[in-house]
Amino acid sequence: MRRKPGILLSIEIAILRAGIDLMRTGSTGFYGYAIAKEIRDQESARRLTAHGTLYRALERMEKAGFLRSRWEDPSLAASEERPRRRLYEVTAEGEAALQAALQQAPQTTKPLKRGLAPS
Repeated sequence: MRRKPGILLSIEIAILRAGIDLMRTGSTGFYGYAIAKEIRDQESARRLTAHGTLYRALERMEKAGFLRSRWEDPSLAASEERPRRRLYEVTAEGEAALQAALQQAPQTTKPLKRGLAPS
């Protein structure tokens, strides 16, 4: 199945919504687990998608210009004794794409029914 240019998938809409909400709370970026948790909390969904699907969507959205990413400071990760996180933020183009998607197809804003439940 080919997707139409400019059409966001439901997971992409959920990622953009959650990312914008996280940024509004003062977050300077979000990482995969945080976005999965935020989507789960917002959508009242038990599961969203497999982790692989989430990360493929993040990569696809970055290539499209809807997100930008950077690696966090390695000293922060070392001080917390964990691996470095790739941090994402929603771009102005991502915000515009979300607004367009919400205006074009209100039915795509329904809660997700299956997928990823952060551990």
